[in-house]
Amino acid sequence: MMKAKEYRQQSDNQLQSLIKENKEKLREFRFALSNKQLKNYNEIKEVKKTIVVAKTILKERFIKEQKSVNLKSAKE
Repeated sequence: MMKAKEYRQQSDNQLQSLIKENKEKLREFRFALSNKQLKNYNEIKEVKKTIVVAKTILKERFIKEQKSVNLKSAKE
């Protein structure tokens, strides 16, 4: 797993595709877990963590953008 600093260097589209890929992995892991085929349970935890970090960064960017828009409109 990359560090949050490395995720922040990626674009929004890259982060969204990363989330999509990891959600698909998580779904596959859950099926493997239910069929007792999953060997390493820690993979589920890592995938969840990746999704959460990417979503958090996207949310931070959205909030920052909204604040800058509000400040610009307040000045006008």
